Amino acid sequence: MTTITLHPDFRVGPVDRRVFGSFVEHLGRCVYTGIYEPGHDTADDHGFRRDVADLTKELGVTMLRYPGGNFVSNYTWEDGVGPVEDRKPFLDLAWRTVEPNTVGTDEFLQYCEREGIEPMMAVNLGTRGVDAAVALLEYCNGEAGTRWADMRIANGREKPYGVKLWCLGNEMDGPWQIGHKDAHEYGKLAAATGRAMRQVDPTIELVACGSSSMMMDTFGEWERTVLSYCYDVVDHISMHAYYEELDGDRASFLGSGTAMSTFIERVAASADAIGAQRRSDKEITISFDEWNVWYLVSRFPGETNLPVQRDAPRIIEDRYSGLDAVVVGDLIVSLLSHADRVAVGCLAQLVNVIAPIMTEPGGAAWRQTTFHPFATAARLARGEALQVQVDAPAFATAKHGDVPAVTAAATVDRETGALALFVTNRTDAEQTVTLRHPGATARLDGGSAVLADHEGARESREEAETYGMVDALAVEHGDGSITLRLAPESWTAFHGTLA
Repeated sequence: MTTITLHPDFRVGPVDRRVFGSFVEHLGRCVYTGIYEPGHDTADDHGFRRDVADLTKELGVTMLRYPGGNFVSNYTWEDGVGPVEDRKPFLDLAWRTVEPNTVGTDEFLQYCEREGIEPMMAVNLGTRGVDAAVALLEYCNGEAGTRWADMRIANGREKPYGVKLWCLGNEMDGPWQIGHKDAHEYGKLAAATGRAMRQVDPTIELVACGSSSMMMDTFGEWERTVLSYCYDVVDHISMHAYYEELDGDRASFLGSGTAMSTFIERVAASADAIGAQRRSDKEITISFDEWNVWYLVSRFPGETNLPVQRDAPRIIEDRYSGLDAVVVGDLIVSLLSHADRVAVGCLAQLVNVIAPIMTEPGGAAWRQTTFHPFATAARLARGEALQVQVDAPAFATAKHGDVPAVTAAATVDRETGALALFVTNRTDAEQTVTLRHPGATARLDGGSAVLADHEGARESREEAETYGMVDALAVEHGDGSITLRLAPESWTAFHGTLA
């Protein structure tokens, strides 16, 4: 018997809407023939695809991280501003692709502005440093009368963009990163860069690079060392994690949310240890600015093997299954369950590259299976995350040890009383769950679920469009409890009220 218990007075913390962010990197077809394709039937006056923008709005994306990713560590941002006809292509060493520089800082930020999406910018701390980061910030946020702000004005944008969220580099712990540094080198550089950037704009939020994975040999020690240099300068530390089904190990894949929760808790503990050592009242929060299902081991050959390519090559275009959608939903459960520490989240990436949205050049745009749980959670998760007590049996996995058979997260909007409950059944059997709400009045008015079918990846648009949410309802409202029936290997979102 599985029970879920909640009460409106027992809270985790407010749900930061930025947790429903995504990621646009100059990688493969994410930008060119992804969000941007002049001449497309739906292209707006700026060359951006309206069909993709409409799906992005439906997806519920609140924020976009740009321009990388590994791409940023070799990027000269000045080459991507000014008249497009004067911009010169360059060789991106991260993905071994010739970047035409047609889309750059102004195009991206104005796209975000038109679409009502908050931008999250990254600075190059791989091949560049303090000077370039300060110049980019001044270009974006500076008032008239200084060199870089005046350059922005000369390029046609008088009003500052007011970008608030900035990443101090990307995955600098990774040997694959252009300009890779050890923790001491990076920590010193991040601190110096952050201090200089705050001299330009004291209102910005800064993200220090954390570990690229919990499996990195330097994990833990990296966080401790980096934050020992820049704890007082930054607001957030980043986390990146990707999950995949390996060797048919379905159970471990379905347990990925447990690994994500462990990762979050360990990073938070590392940050808190530095805060305690400093006797600081400040709390570093987490920017989980890359997460997704990515078949990195089984499908991706590795960037070092790529020949130099042009014209937006098809790279890392994973096609997703129903099982992948269930796991994405469960990862969202983990993020919401840690709303007190996770302030930012980015599903990587937005279009074509391990993405919920796919396009064809000159053709259609469509939803992948993973689109559905993200869009549903982004629509329903409002207000505050609640402490949810789940009492469920455990099952064994080869990769994560024993994991709970059922996981759950819940949010409530204090003003309206709207309740959202997200529940994952990780087992291959139907689960009957009792939702207990002692001392509170709860009602579930309906729900919808994604199911882990056994058909494998939906390779074509036609196959992807046959997949969607199915109805799921609470079976019975009792005295202080509600009975839920969960389909095998499913993620379900219920909505109702709680007071």
